[in-house]
Amino acid sequence: MFIAQEAIRAKRDGKQLQDQQIKQFVDGITQQSISEGQIAAMAMAIYFQGMDDREKATLTLAMRDSGDVLDWRSMDLGGPVLDKHSTGGVGDVVSLMLGPIVAACGGFVPMISGRGLGHTGGTLDKFDSIPGYQTAPDNQLFRKTVKQAGVAIIGQTGQLAPADQRFYATRDITATVESVPLITASILAKKLAEGLDGLVLDVKTGSGAFMAEYAQAKELANSITSVANSVGVKTTALITDMNEPLASAAGNAVEVKLAIDYLTGNHRDPRLHEVTQALAVEMLLSGGLASTQQQASTMVDDALNSGRAAERFARMVTELGGPADLLENPEQHLPKAKVIRPLLVKDTELVADGYIQAIDTRALGMAVVGLGGGRRMATDSLNYAVGLSQLSGLNRLATGDTELAMIHADSDEQWRQAATAVANAYTVGSKPAKAQPVIYQRIEE
Repeated sequence: MFIAQEAIRAKRDGKQLQDQQIKQFVDGITQQSISEGQIAAMAMAIYFQGMDDREKATLTLAMRDSGDVLDWRSMDLGGPVLDKHSTGGVGDVVSLMLGPIVAACGGFVPMISGRGLGHTGGTLDKFDSIPGYQTAPDNQLFRKTVKQAGVAIIGQTGQLAPADQRFYATRDITATVESVPLITASILAKKLAEGLDGLVLDVKTGSGAFMAEYAQAKELANSITSVANSVGVKTTALITDMNEPLASAAGNAVEVKLAIDYLTGNHRDPRLHEVTQALAVEMLLSGGLASTQQQASTMVDDALNSGRAAERFARMVTELGGPADLLENPEQHLPKAKVIRPLLVKDTELVADGYIQAIDTRALGMAVVGLGGGRRMATDSLNYAVGLSQLSGLNRLATGDTELAMIHADSDEQWRQAATAVANAYTVGSKPAKAQPVIYQRIEE
């Protein structure tokens, strides 16, 4: 007979949990026979005592199997089922371009994404800024869109890894979110429920990342790749920089517009392009669509330059209820803020005629939250029009007329508050900062 408190006691005392104990504990979470207090106690025990790879794999699979696991074999897709997960950041709009790029190269991407968390923007929130787009379609429409467009980016349904939803909600209010074993199981339970053939992780490190320290990011990347590969899903990870926003925009509609400009070739931020291309290469390699990095890179360039990636994005938007002419006329469909004005260096207390030496990227994310573009509480509603665009990056020469950001606000007062927050996030000095790589390391099994 399974007794939850005995499993909690064992982990509290630093013992390894038996596979059956883990499975029964997860079953209890799903069936509501285990209390919130017991979930909290187990989460705290794991936070302090950790888990080995066997325990992490067992927990991951148990949470995956707590609900539906998608099976694509009956649909004869004709290509591998692939996905990517990012640990989140500011200006991380990669998913909007990456899914369509991989689809244009022969992959199929059933990307189940989340909403914003703290200072980080959520992929679903970005899509919610597109009129008519369904982020919660029924299973039939989801599968049809994956088949027709090659990519569908939607939210987690109640049938996918429901144990994780309850477990995470308790972790969120008990200061146990940062546990590497629990993060590993939470991410992989949802991703493996998609029925994937391959997965790539984008693990962020820096001032705008949850794993701000490089050692933390590497530990998480190693944990996820090890567990995912051990359960049969080919997985690699890239550790990427988040010491400045990845893109020159942060918000919802402003990031959708930036993604459209990227796909159509109107404008591509260099750092954003480097990360997007590298992740696409990893996905093509993991799915067997390319045999070398050079071949995969050429395929990515062709998908973008030919317009096929943009076509896949447009088809996905249309299939899921969005406007058919979004790519051609984004300004007609995306919400626009009431006040849109630049913040210049001369309008701040920053030293002019220097270089941008540091950026508090988290503070920029919180500025978007302050504008109403992110949540302080899970129940908050969003203003999809607000945000920051034309953000200055590290080592830019800052003169009086240099634009730190274009602020999209709902009122003059909100604009002023955001301007103060944005100015405080920048440090200007006489010398450039030491250049950091955009991609620090690639990690595989």
